Amino acid sequence: MFRIEVENIKCLGCANSIREALMRINKVDTVDVNIEKGFVIITGDANRDSIITRLTQLGYPEKGNNSLSCKAKSYMSCALGKL
Repeated sequence: MFRIEVENIKCLGCANSIREALMRINKVDTVDVNIEKGFVIITGDANRDSIITRLTQLGYPEKGNNSLSCKAKSYMSCALGKL
């Protein structure tokens, strides 16, 4: 189990996008997203670097690594997660 503090989590749509994407990664057992505090807890034997890479691709980079591009991606992921 590990915890990653991430940027750009705004709502349940963001949390859904994160959860769905990370659950597709091999060896991820559970994903819990804390919207208020901005972190994700992952259980399983997945590679931490692959989790961080996927989060960044979605627009939710590890805390301290935000960019305009990531912010824009997070809005798209958020909108898709609401559908």
